[in-house]
Amino acid sequence: MKVRIGIGLGGAGGPDGFAAAVDRLEEIGVDSLWLPEMVYGQLVEPFVGMAHAVSRTSRLKVGAGLSVLPGRHPVLVAKQLASLAGLAPRRVLPVFGLRPARPSELGLFPVPPGRRGAVFDESLELLRLLLRQESVSFQGEFFAVENASVGPLPAKPLDIWLGGSAPGALRRTGRLGDGWLASLLTPEEAAAGRQAIQEAADAAGREVEPDHFGLSLAVALDGIPAELAAAVRQRRPDTDPAKIVATTWGDARRLIEAYVAAGLSKFVIRPAATPASLGQFIDDFAQEMLPAQN
Repeated sequence: MKVRIGIGLGGAGGPDGFAAAVDRLEEIGVDSLWLPEMVYGQLVEPFVGMAHAVSRTSRLKVGAGLSVLPGRHPVLVAKQLASLAGLAPRRVLPVFGLRPARPSELGLFPVPPGRRGAVFDESLELLRLLLRQESVSFQGEFFAVENASVGPLPAKPLDIWLGGSAPGALRRTGRLGDGWLASLLTPEEAAAGRQAIQEAADAAGREVEPDHFGLSLAVALDGIPAELAAAVRQRRPDTDPAKIVATTWGDARRLIEAYVAAGLSKFVIRPAATPASLGQFIDDFAQEMLPAQN
């Protein structure tokens, strides 16, 4: 499998310095740039950031990871993705999740109470149809369209990856997703998640390609920040944060080797805290991580 390692900018992903970072990533041949969904604060909005990044580059791939799907109309999302794919063929990597990383932002993506999972499933079904068919008529519980079209379709259908590690999320990825981008899992847990997804895909009569499993890994070069440690404790109360957060570049390489052994091959490296110098973080990433690709 091809091991590929992309980068996230973490808290340095605001408008100031964004263009310079994109230009540097293109210059040194980084595989991909990943933009998280963080509405409150300075971070560039993922779809806006992806559009800006592809307009400045010719090779760099761009990913939204994770963007929240339920609470957005899937026709509008399909239009954005089709436009991006037309402007930058084979360089757009959408990844969707059930809910935002920050609980305070949940109300920005409204769905009927208790139906977020059902809305996600139907949104994803309609989104996929719109990106693969010239005209779509659809009647569901939450969405209805007649002869909907989002314009020229991608020459190669976009792969839609999903996040999440709860049992329901793993089953959803197997039933509906083209790939999986996990986070905050040990290599052993990632292997178990991969197996659960494959079993769900088999049960649904479909396949998730073997090299479509990945993980986002935080690198905490100055120690694990209190905010991240608290988030790990909340989500994973029985897990030592040091097992799922790299504290040195050597740790990051060793963890990636373990994840590759577990069957994962795509990675996003992101700073656990806003780096003192984003340019230095990018240069260190290039020196330390790019040789780990094959």
